Amino acid sequence: MSEHIQDSDIAAQATALRGYACIQSYLKTLGSAPGVYRMLDPQARVLYVGKARNLKARVSNYSRPGNHSPRIERMIRETASMMFLTTRTETEALLLEQNLIKQLKPKYNVLLRDDKSFPNILVSKAHEFPQIKKHRGARKEKGDYFGPFASAGAVNRTLNQLQKAFLLRNCSDSMFESRTRPCLLYQIKRCSAPCVGEIDKAGYAEAVADAERFLSGRSTKVQEDLAHQMAEASEAMEFERAAALRDRIRALTQVQSTQGINPRGVTEADVIALHMDSGQACVQVFFIRANQNWGNKDFYPRVGADVSAAEVMEAFLGQFYDNKEPPRQVILSDEIENTDLMTEALSQKANRKVEILVPQRGEKAELVSGAMRNARESLARRMSESATQAKLLGGLADAFGLEGPPDRIEVYDNSHIMGTNAVGAMIVAGPDGFMKSQYRKFNIRGEELTPGDDFGMMKEVLTRRFSRLLKEDPDRDNGMWPDLLLIDGGAGQVSAVAEIMEEHGVEDIPMVGVAKGVDRDAGKEEFHRPGQRPFALRHNDPVLYFVQRLRDEAHRFAIGTHRAKRAKSMGANPLDEVPGVGATRKRALLAHFGSAKAVSRADLADLKAVDGISDTLAETIYGYFHEKG
Repeated sequence: MSEHIQDSDIAAQATALRGYACIQSYLKTLGSAPGVYRMLDPQARVLYVGKARNLKARVSNYSRPGNHSPRIERMIRETASMMFLTTRTETEALLLEQNLIKQLKPKYNVLLRDDKSFPNILVSKAHEFPQIKKHRGARKEKGDYFGPFASAGAVNRTLNQLQKAFLLRNCSDSMFESRTRPCLLYQIKRCSAPCVGEIDKAGYAEAVADAERFLSGRSTKVQEDLAHQMAEASEAMEFERAAALRDRIRALTQVQSTQGINPRGVTEADVIALHMDSGQACVQVFFIRANQNWGNKDFYPRVGADVSAAEVMEAFLGQFYDNKEPPRQVILSDEIENTDLMTEALSQKANRKVEILVPQRGEKAELVSGAMRNARESLARRMSESATQAKLLGGLADAFGLEGPPDRIEVYDNSHIMGTNAVGAMIVAGPDGFMKSQYRKFNIRGEELTPGDDFGMMKEVLTRRFSRLLKEDPDRDNGMWPDLLLIDGGAGQVSAVAEIMEEHGVEDIPMVGVAKGVDRDAGKEEFHRPGQRPFALRHNDPVLYFVQRLRDEAHRFAIGTHRAKRAKSMGANPLDEVPGVGATRKRALLAHFGSAKAVSRADLADLKAVDGISDTLAETIYGYFHEKG
């Protein structure tokens, strides 16, 4: 691909123009190659990203008034300049367009807002006794992957039942190597304890093969084999073994029952249904793998009132599969405009054939109908919740004297125990409720802080937060600046925060301190604002409950972050950081010296005397602790 360079006089002329005249000025220099175009406003912010088989023909459509939707008319009026990238093929242009939309988040494009990766089940093959576990992210680890699952909960439920059915280990390799007797999972019949030889390698390998057959959709064969073994055990009067096999069959049945619909004629597909209402949209995705339903998830792309279903669906597909491998079939509720192009793009991404289907009858159509029903119900719930949230935000604006309902509320809290493992936490809420992808944690770094100095911690958190905002978004264009700050505390906290904001020159952001009030009872909160008298809301005011929920969510997030940090510090072992010291050598050192502290104090000769520790490694260990002082 290549950047389309404008003649300097033409570019300067275009910059001075707006709307149709601006777009027309670019036509002289455009060719008929495929590519991607960007429309920008006077501040060079991207308004829209589009792709074209023929750039000149596509852009010329925007240069003529008439036959444009209100949304496109507004976009054209705001356009002050354009940028172009030519590509070799239209498919390449489609892939580039969706990638740029995700990066730039243009105002007038359909935008998929929630695009996290999905979890998988991994049967790790890095060890002779494979581990079964949840995996999210790039597939770098050696092993067999099964997924995607719609949520961590769906994976955890499936793993729980698979442990009952196949007794595979889920412990880490280091934990496996350190065991000298079976753990609790063996006692409750969730693991066959290969770590201590309760099952041999061949028997464990057979259980792994059965689990993989089940996850690959060949569950009937697995259950038939288990039923046959149970009958044999019963005839041989091995009733305990027969009961264990019965429990394993029940576990497999439980997995299938929680999966709901398990289509016979669809082996591997994503079923994608779209429902639109009043300028809002919900896309429901069901993941069908190995003839099993591995869960569903709803998405709420940003759309306009005049966007067609075909445009929403095509934009969703392009952005959804930008960082995911497409399945063999993508089953849709609505046709898209460029089916052949999208099929080619997805097939190219998957390195195999991908089909895009819009079924009208049969089992696939029933799957779409079920997904559509879920999309319709999910959007109705969301619209109801959004209406309630809008009322609460309006009430919050009235109660705190804001100019209007806030789009972004940031709530701050600290957590520590006697100043140790101190963390700051920020949660974010807005018209769509809690925005968990925007939550942030801050490890308190200030060495000069007095332990337990809440004012000092809050100062550090807010200084870091607003220093970054001023650096990354000084013009406040990206929607990351808050409209309201809520601080856990009273007049002292609010005064300290006001000083910090004044130091950074951002005194125009309203802030409110939420203090517990009389007897520190919930419901008697007092609200503090800089330079004003504290006030309270009536006991049954919905806005009061809303503020309590915000504060409690910040407290929950802060406490959880603090506990995770404390657990990590308590479980840390100095030997974990020494290069070349793995689980086996660490056990040998601890067995020889009795503790990590004793290892750190040992002289070189004693380290060399430990079984399995070479002279070179002994010198590395000695040097590590010597440098640490």
